[in-house]
Amino acid sequence: MPVDPTLTPFFAPQGVALVGASANPMKLGFGLARNLLQSHYRGAIHFVNPGGGMLLGRPMLRSVAEIPDPVDLAVLLIPAAAAPQTLRECAQRGIRAVIIASGGFREVGAEGAALEVDCLHIAREYGLRLIGPNCIGLLDTHLPLDTTFLPPPGPTPGDVAFISHSGAICAAVIDWARGQGFGLSRLISLGNQVDVGETDVLLPVAADPDTKVITLYMEGVQDGRRFIETAQAVTRQKPIVALKVGRSAGARQAVASHTGALAGEDSAFTAAFRQAGIIRADTSEELFDWARALAWCPLPQGRRVGVLTNAGGPGVTAVDALDGVGLVMAHLGMVTRQRLQEILPAAANVHNPVDMLAGASPEQYAACLRILLDDDGVDSVLVILPPPPMHTAGAVARTLIPIIYTSAKPVVVALMGERLIQEAVEHFRAARVPEYRFPERAASALSILSERAEYLAEMRAAAVPPPNIDREAAAKIMQAAADGFLPAQTVNDLLRAYGICVPEMGLARTPQEAVQWAERVGYPVVLKIAAEEIVHKSDIGCVQLNLTDAAAVMAAFTTIMVNGRQAQPAAAIEGVTVQPMIPAGQEIIIGAVQDPQFGAMMMFGSGGVEVEQLKDVAFALAPLTEAEAVKMLAETWAGRRLRGYRHLLPGDQAQTVETLLRLGQLAADWPQLAEIEINPLRVLAPGQGVAAVDARARVKKVAS
Repeated sequence: MPVDPTLTPFFAPQGVALVGASANPMKLGFGLARNLLQSHYRGAIHFVNPGGGMLLGRPMLRSVAEIPDPVDLAVLLIPAAAAPQTLRECAQRGIRAVIIASGGFREVGAEGAALEVDCLHIAREYGLRLIGPNCIGLLDTHLPLDTTFLPPPGPTPGDVAFISHSGAICAAVIDWARGQGFGLSRLISLGNQVDVGETDVLLPVAADPDTKVITLYMEGVQDGRRFIETAQAVTRQKPIVALKVGRSAGARQAVASHTGALAGEDSAFTAAFRQAGIIRADTSEELFDWARALAWCPLPQGRRVGVLTNAGGPGVTAVDALDGVGLVMAHLGMVTRQRLQEILPAAANVHNPVDMLAGASPEQYAACLRILLDDDGVDSVLVILPPPPMHTAGAVARTLIPIIYTSAKPVVVALMGERLIQEAVEHFRAARVPEYRFPERAASALSILSERAEYLAEMRAAAVPPPNIDREAAAKIMQAAADGFLPAQTVNDLLRAYGICVPEMGLARTPQEAVQWAERVGYPVVLKIAAEEIVHKSDIGCVQLNLTDAAAVMAAFTTIMVNGRQAQPAAAIEGVTVQPMIPAGQEIIIGAVQDPQFGAMMMFGSGGVEVEQLKDVAFALAPLTEAEAVKMLAETWAGRRLRGYRHLLPGDQAQTVETLLRLGQLAADWPQLAEIEINPLRVLAPGQGVAAVDARARVKKVAS
């Protein structure tokens, strides 16, 4: 995807003007001017202040109109009320890229929000692009350029880009990165995102040759589908690691289906990130732990890990940690074990994890690492280095670095301790070898390298619509549908239009009609109350199973109606539905809801009456690929047990996947379908298909 040329001045300006420069060292306008000069930016720098005067040996111009060429980027650090007029002056001067670093906009209330709207209207009128307002600005350590007012020293040049919705976290990240021994390539604070947002900057940052990994600190997203499309293009070339904050359950919308109750903003982001190939971190520490590994390590060919240690306890800790993140202990070949025995004491353990014993020398560390890397059954290595009792950690590091540096397999180091390992820390960081304080963090980093390798191997293909869909029939149903829940028969007709197997069903308003329907669909039958307000029908005795004759049907009809009226007197009861009794099988739930940011989102999991208690569910954005549908099965107990488990016979996995694909296409095709759910979907024996036993759907017309 091409980079938007209107964003070029932000990342490669010919000249920068600071409007709101100040000679007062206590003002942010002074700090920003200082950073501009100290960054050694090679383009033109202009300072603007209505009072004139000198600043850091340079004159301050009295107006934007006085700025000489070249200038194509302006940074505004002025009172919010002055921003609209200053934007007009920038446009008239020919400046088309502006960073509004000032605060005082929508974050302070209605008056500030109105100012922000004015700024956007002016930008649209004159063709300006805006970053901010209420932001820190941006910096590039390689250009170099620093348009922030953050305190020095700035970040060291590196290969990790940081894009943040929060300005406050940027200063902490810069200082923390210095302390952790890694550098940044670019840092972008987006602020209120009145114009340029996270999706806009992804492509230009990815195009930067000095950036190897992109990290994101996100509070939300402006355009979910566009974000996914752009991120998919980026992650095929460079990894993105994101920390999405704000996981509270309070963000969930009020919905009536199990799918809607279990889905939420956080589930949608997880599904969106997965589809886009974005790696989601749960903590700030993970964000940069993983970024360092992705920037500095080759990718593994598999998940088999060799562990090299000089102490048994940390080795066992590593085994548990690796298992916890889905990695496996490599089985060392006989030749590998023989080579290890030749250089290690007899008491050493030459099986994985390899325990060289406490007296291991730097030379033994190096030789054993080389042997492990030579083993074809080892995809990556975790080296554990507590302070050696007979040698220095620094000496061990010096012997390991040449081997790690030339290895085609990733190696990470768990460098345990604090004061006694500082020399080793400096050596590893200078050599760009990821080192972590404990095995758990090192194992986590290795798992992300495997995840990235697997993503590149699989890379999502476009979803292909299933065949034999009657969109004309579906269109008639959706055009006639009013807001609210659809009648049960209408839902079934909609499912059938998309090729989903639904048993024949009839609506009976009297016991006699129930018998007629039972004779039509064939005994034995199931009767259920027909009332949209009643969700948990079986809980109140409004489902009667395995009815084998007319007398049983008539009695069941009466029982259901009485139970329904007693349980929910205000409910509008249409009657009772009659369906054939479906053969025994496993019960699952599949459904879809429309997420306000990302569109149709699918859910798959354990069905029946305990779905919300079990919460055995997986989510993915629709429409699905077959690989994504298969993965949803693999991630849940409901899906795994379809292979068969103890007394449970296998289920028809192929038809389950097919039904997921078809329901996902239905949800993606009709955004007004606010939620739709099949619970349960009964999965019969392999080759016998599935049956949508009960389904609900709610329509909410989309505003044009």
